[in-house]
Amino acid sequence: MTIHDLAEYEILDEHRVEDVQSDGFILRHKKSGARIAILSNNDDNKVFYIGFRTPPEDETGVPHIIEHTTLCGSKKFPVKDPFIELAKGSLNTFLNAMTYPDKTVYPVASCNDQDFKNLMDVYLDAVFNPNITKYEEIFKQEGWHYELTGKDDELKINGVVYNEMKGAYSSPDEVLSSQIYRSLFPDNTYSKDSGGNPEYIPKLTYEAYLDFYHKYYHPSNSYIYLYGDMDVVERLEWLDKEYLSLYDYKKVNSEINKQPAFDEIKNVEAQYSITMDDTQENKTYLSYNRVVGDTLDEMLYQAFDVLDYALLGAPGAPLKQALIDAGIGKDIVGGYDSSTMQPVFSIIAKNANSADKEKFLATIQDVLNRQVKDGVDKKALLAGISASEFRYREADFGQFPKGLLYGIQCLDSWLYDDMQPFMHVEALDTYRFLREQVETGYFETLIEKYLLHNPHASVVVIEPERGLNAKREETLAEKLAAYKDSLSKEEIKQLIADTKHLKQYQEEPSPKEDLAKIPMLKREDMKREAAPLYNTMKKCGDTTVVHHEMFSNGIDYLRILFDIRDMEIKDLPYVGILKYILGYMDTERYGFSELANEINIHTGGISASCGVYPHVKKPEDMQFMFELRVKTLASELP
Repeated sequence: MTIHDLAEYEILDEHRVEDVQSDGFILRHKKSGARIAILSNNDDNKVFYIGFRTPPEDETGVPHIIEHTTLCGSKKFPVKDPFIELAKGSLNTFLNAMTYPDKTVYPVASCNDQDFKNLMDVYLDAVFNPNITKYEEIFKQEGWHYELTGKDDELKINGVVYNEMKGAYSSPDEVLSSQIYRSLFPDNTYSKDSGGNPEYIPKLTYEAYLDFYHKYYHPSNSYIYLYGDMDVVERLEWLDKEYLSLYDYKKVNSEINKQPAFDEIKNVEAQYSITMDDTQENKTYLSYNRVVGDTLDEMLYQAFDVLDYALLGAPGAPLKQALIDAGIGKDIVGGYDSSTMQPVFSIIAKNANSADKEKFLATIQDVLNRQVKDGVDKKALLAGISASEFRYREADFGQFPKGLLYGIQCLDSWLYDDMQPFMHVEALDTYRFLREQVETGYFETLIEKYLLHNPHASVVVIEPERGLNAKREETLAEKLAAYKDSLSKEEIKQLIADTKHLKQYQEEPSPKEDLAKIPMLKREDMKREAAPLYNTMKKCGDTTVVHHEMFSNGIDYLRILFDIRDMEIKDLPYVGILKYILGYMDTERYGFSELANEINIHTGGISASCGVYPHVKKPEDMQFMFELRVKTLASELP
């Protein structure tokens, strides 16, 4: 049987997604309207997610609270924390959930077939049949609740998300980010913090929270993604039978409306808290922000990633260097954020002074005008393209499965166009196009259009205010005290009883019969074979080489180890400094910024580190190594 034989699904598109060595399918579940995207390939690290478009209408954090609470037990798996229990008997390579400004995503990954099936079942039951409608205690625990332990005690607010966001809003970076998005998108969902503003989270009622869940958590509003080496037909049959066939199509209004462009730049000032003892000098954050087209423009999507590197990210990049030379801020950050429908390019000076605002703006304008007039450094553009393409080809995301990152990137286009899940994972043609544009003035035109003469922009300044958090806590305490004073004796009694009941609910363990329902891997579900080693010992002159012949998508990895066991103890601290500065200083042939460009044009990166290796049979016999790691396309190795 093939996907074409599945009567429950409509195939909207199928084609070979050569760039990621996959067969791509776009499906629609006929009965429920669920969207499905599949990248079928031979990667045994299988990935599944279900996501929902969840645009917030206020700052109560309801998408974030629902993300937390759906993972607190469900109809089929009613234990209070199924994911902790599941992890005890799982070989998952990823298990989490994420709230974004306009979507909520529940991804899992595993190399084990049975484990993958277990994870899918637990996650789908969590989002479609959560216990949140049965137990208000889950909402109170994860969202917010009043807490009163005795009639003479102080009334408080508690809750996992509430406390998490209080911590977040004490960070100047979080305050700045929220102010930037409020300034640029005043009329659409991006002005609302989906994580929740602690000032507004306690305004969320249990009824409004359930209404949001019932509105958006329906298959008709879902995005289901499958990636890797699996029996796709079996998974789709199971998905239909166990979940999707139980739902009829429902019209869900979750579309994201575009923010109309401004006629003039917005100026915004806000405050963040520092302690009473802290100095206010060099604590202001200055930001220059521009909305850049929309994420469905595939060339623009990648081009601004390249400009991010060439203007701001590379060592010695002109914007960063000019601001540092002008003495504006201790750290220059920012760059291109393409995770929303209308991407944003920001330039941020951290730990600056508010008096430097005009100088900050003038410096940026001067640098950008010179880039347009004289041209962007061609080597920097090529380095940015090469570095981006190398990351894309290598798809090495550290602890994160590459299939997961592909899937999250799919949502950068899929969320806004049902027929375009693979737009940004099919990128090799885009990279070819961008290389051809380096000498044409294309990038200079983008700077002029989007970063210089674009009124859909804002300048956001956040300044330190001593004791601001303490004032807010004091105001909150007065408000809670006034609320408590307004309550009758019976209402006080009920609050104390509710507090006690919630603590009892939290402390009471799940029944053994419920714990037994969590699927656990058995010994027979696991492979007995270890992954093979590909070590071949060779000699190049007097140097020993260990060669590993294996598929690596045309990329060679080279590791050079220098024995430093004979180094004197007093010199060892300098090795730690050397590994950090190597590559960030001038060399005989290049200045440090030129060197960075050459490295990015010809390699996927050169890094230094220190290694300590015990002898497998004599643990006291340690080897100390200074190591250089290089990765490069095979054609560039010489």
